[in-house]
Amino acid sequence: MILDGTLIPVDRCAEQTVSVKGEAIDAWYSGKARQHTGNLQALSAPGGLPLQIAEVEPGSVHDLTAAGTQVLGALYAAAARGLPTLADSGYDGAGIGIHTPIKQPEGDQILSPDNRTYNRLLRALRCLGERGFALLKGRWRTLQHITISPSRIGDIARAALVLTHFEHNYLPAIR
Repeated sequence: MILDGTLIPVDRCAEQTVSVKGEAIDAWYSGKARQHTGNLQALSAPGGLPLQIAEVEPGSVHDLTAAGTQVLGALYAAAARGLPTLADSGYDGAGIGIHTPIKQPEGDQILSPDNRTYNRLLRALRCLGERGFALLKGRWRTLQHITISPSRIGDIARAALVLTHFEHNYLPAIR
């Protein structure tokens, strides 16, 4: 499984929230993207087909926080059954079964060859899973910029997911 997040640009919303510094901020504004966005989390198959899309979070919410409220519980259950999840460094500290890159040590130290190799392998495998959002955002133009209420991004993304599954002849098991 590949865990990934993306920011979907939206029109400005006046919803306010409190930052970690205790200041009032616009909830849908992402400092990372420097625009108003919705934070969307997805799970993709190793081959790149998106499998699940979580509910949208405001752009000010960090990837790890959004994943924690949306998908990490299911990933921990999968890890208990031996199914690992690959993620980028935004999910560092996510917990058991979530594999993230090893960070560069402080100072003049460099990563050991084993750790550099691990990071390269992780990137090589994750790039296939990154195709999931590329399929959705590239194919479905509406996901490139949302002009309705940002809280509806999740509904639109899930509809795009169903259509993408139909286009790729993917019929998930009915539970």
